[in-house]
Amino acid sequence: QAFLAINCGAIPEGLMEFEFFGHVKGAFTDAIGNRRGLIESAGGGTLFLDEVGELPPILQVKMLRFLQESEVRKVGDTKPVKVDVRVVAATSRDLEQEIAKGRFREDLFYRLNVVPIKIPPLRTRLEDIPPLADHFLQRMKERTSCSADSFAPDAMRALMNHQWPGNVRELENIVERVAVMCD
Repeated sequence: QAFLAINCGAIPEGLMEFEFFGHVKGAFTDAIGNRRGLIESAGGGTLFLDEVGELPPILQVKMLRFLQESEVRKVGDTKPVKVDVRVVAATSRDLEQEIAKGRFREDLFYRLNVVPIKIPPLRTRLEDIPPLADHFLQRMKERTSCSADSFAPDAMRALMNHQWPGNVRELENIVERVAVMCD
């Protein structure tokens, strides 16, 4: 089924409602036709909300309603549409801290937190660094002229000794830098 990944921090706040919920013809000046939103487009499949902690308060309310009722109401429409979709959410923010500061709705947190999966930072999972680095290197070999098949022992030791404040994304970027500069 459909798998839609949405970076909640990358959609301009003024467009979020239209993007998530869609709209009907005439809902606003340029709405010349009906448009399904991302939630409805993921129907029957999975909607991955990356960086869900970036959702503005007004959209948090609408997302809560969607999660409680399994339905969306397009902008400009009066009838809700039933949607069967699995929601997976991720964030780099501490949502419990965001709740305490009044920036994230507690009820939405509990609606999303059905099966929590907490992944510790890369600096505490040293055993994951070699396979991740090798994976990123193989991927970069396909996109660059890099011919290296693996990391030299000293290079791998340097990767293992780094603190990784940027987590896995930082590791991926460093491997990309190495691949681009490799000859």
